[in-house]
Amino acid sequence: MSKIDETSPRATLRTLAQITGLGVSTVSQALRDNPEIAEETKRRVKLAAQQAGYRPDRAGVRLRTGKTNVISLILNTEGPNMGLVEQLVFGISEVLSGSPYHLVVTPFGHDDPMTPVRYVVENRLADGVIISRTMPDDQRVNYLIENHMPFATHGRTHTGIEHPYHDYDNEIYARVAVEKLAARGRKNIMHIQPPPGLSYRDHALLGFSEAIQRLGLQEYRAKNLNIDTELQEVRSFVQALRKIVNPPDGYVSHSELSTMAMVAALEEIGQTASDEFDIVTKQCSPYMAWFRPSLIMINEDHRHAGRALAKAVLGAIAGDDVKTLQSIAGPTS
Repeated sequence: MSKIDETSPRATLRTLAQITGLGVSTVSQALRDNPEIAEETKRRVKLAAQQAGYRPDRAGVRLRTGKTNVISLILNTEGPNMGLVEQLVFGISEVLSGSPYHLVVTPFGHDDPMTPVRYVVENRLADGVIISRTMPDDQRVNYLIENHMPFATHGRTHTGIEHPYHDYDNEIYARVAVEKLAARGRKNIMHIQPPPGLSYRDHALLGFSEAIQRLGLQEYRAKNLNIDTELQEVRSFVQALRKIVNPPDGYVSHSELSTMAMVAALEEIGQTASDEFDIVTKQCSPYMAWFRPSLIMINEDHRHAGRALAKAVLGAIAGDDVKTLQSIAGPTS
């Protein structure tokens, strides 16, 4: 292998050809994993590319192939999401690091969720899309299919349309959470639910209701309260509950931040976890165990979700069987 030309301002295919002693065409095909190129040759070329700091000219690639080599993560960045965004991005990036694709995060807030999807598709800004906060009848799915854009969803739809997705089993989470509270002797359970309109809310309500009925427990219904509710409002609501007859003695939460607000509210009025109440919460980051070890924690691994979504969208781009691009992760303690 020839010595790298350190005076070159930017490594090109010619640079790699000079380093490896191969032709430019062979180098190009090796970087694209052409099956006709020997594995040892691919290894040599990729090692040279890494050492030389080679990066494909994305503008040139797009002109030649029509590909952007971009995956767009369309992400709602509003509401409680401690640990979700960064861990999801880390997981996606881990998978894409071994591919020609780069991740671009396209954020949106309270706008029409179709707006960022249309923007990406109409301007041909990506080769594949990952969408979050999936809805039961999600029009983004129909739009992406109609426009032949490969995609994966973080969550399932209820439309019957087969598409790539990764989901967390919130039905099992809610059921197990109630069972753990019942095992602690809790009788009156309040559910801090996912927001209305999202698929995983339906799954969570199904698991929660089944367990409440099966175990003969009482549900305290918290109207207009969910994990998107402002944290100060959650805190005030929970404090007010302690003034009523027979307040909840167990809580199921789908958000670490909502859990923190509840704990702060209850401790402020002299209540103690494991004595007067118990909370089952999702643990999406290591910090909850530091915050209050007495909480009952069930893990949801957002980094794993990111990895699964990246693999799903890459499989969609490659044209893999859609059923092989669907996965559901179970909760772990």
